[in-house]
Amino acid sequence: MKFYVLKKSSIIAILFTILIIGIGSFWAYKSQNSYPTVSLGNSADVQKIELVTGEFKTHNADGEEIEAYRWDPGTIVVEKGKAVQLRIHGVNGEAHPFYIEGTNVKGTVKKGEETIVNVTFSKEGTYRLICETHHSMENNGPMIGYIIVD
Repeated sequence: MKFYVLKKSSIIAILFTILIIGIGSFWAYKSQNSYPTVSLGNSADVQKIELVTGEFKTHNADGEEIEAYRWDPGTIVVEKGKAVQLRIHGVNGEAHPFYIEGTNVKGTVKKGEETIVNVTFSKEGTYRLICETHHSMENNGPMIGYIIVD
């Protein structure tokens, strides 16, 4: 039979570790504040979705600056037949004229401003949110978001 001898300092260290893990777990459980990009807002009839314009920038080996613009989040899911409010915040880029493929929705997101788009999708499928300025790699894109209607 083997006996293990623990020093007082080892026991204190183990108890202290258990205490810290316990406090951390309790704190994580109690502070579950989440900030969703999708909310029902004040009205359960309108699905509100927050988006932003984003930019990635770097330099290649030759020192040339390359950049790409994106919608964030890049993919959203909405319900067929439900009123949707897209609240698009312009963060990067001066202006992003856009349209939603398969609809008559058009608009422009400007830096420092919020553009609100109200739309209801009557058919299931995937709709593309396309920036007309950054629609391809040659134009610092593709700045295309996907709206999945289920």
